[in-house]
Amino acid sequence: MRIALPHAWPRTPEEAVALQDSLRPRVRAETVGTPRFATAAGIDSAYAEDGSVAAAAVILDTATLSTVETAVAHGISDFPYVPGLLAFRELPATIAALEKLTGTPDLLVCDAQGIAHPRRFGLACHVGVLTGIPTIGVAKSVWGEYAAPGPRRGDSSEVTIDGAVVGRALRTRDGVKPLFVSVGHLIDLDTACAQVLALTNGFRQPETTRAADRLCRAALRAATS
Repeated sequence: MRIALPHAWPRTPEEAVALQDSLRPRVRAETVGTPRFATAAGIDSAYAEDGSVAAAAVILDTATLSTVETAVAHGISDFPYVPGLLAFRELPATIAALEKLTGTPDLLVCDAQGIAHPRRFGLACHVGVLTGIPTIGVAKSVWGEYAAPGPRRGDSSEVTIDGAVVGRALRTRDGVKPLFVSVGHLIDLDTACAQVLALTNGFRQPETTRAADRLCRAALRAATS
């Protein structure tokens, strides 16, 4: 994949907030046309105490959930740990991993927030805007408020921030904690939730995230051992 960065990476929290604010209007929380998501890529990162980062991108065939292609990139995270700006600790390595892919997935699934974010611009939004690919944020924790969804797979409830709907708490397996799905870019919330369920096969996390998590952790261990 070729990704043309329209900006330099921020060096301070103030620069990061300004960048989020400038890019946020580009987010489109809608599905364009009738897309065919034949492939989906999971994106995840792992960190070491010294700031080393390993980011992984794993493309899966959505029909079989088999691996099509993988890529890993390494970096050093020196951006400060600031709530709402955690994406900037892993974005450079994440984009580098995506650029190593020879194919372009139809869908990106980030282990992160999309518009369910204090400034409505989480990592999934940033990745989606930079790549121009439909992108979903699927997080294990939540910004905002929600009521517990029903206990069965597929049950969901709205996630709100300041009264506005920004995502859904989605039960991906009977009786387990929900995941928090939000739009990243070029997809609507109904479609995003349907795709997350389609990519989930007996576990809480979608297979895209599980594959990327395994790969980035293994890559970090290899790099720091």
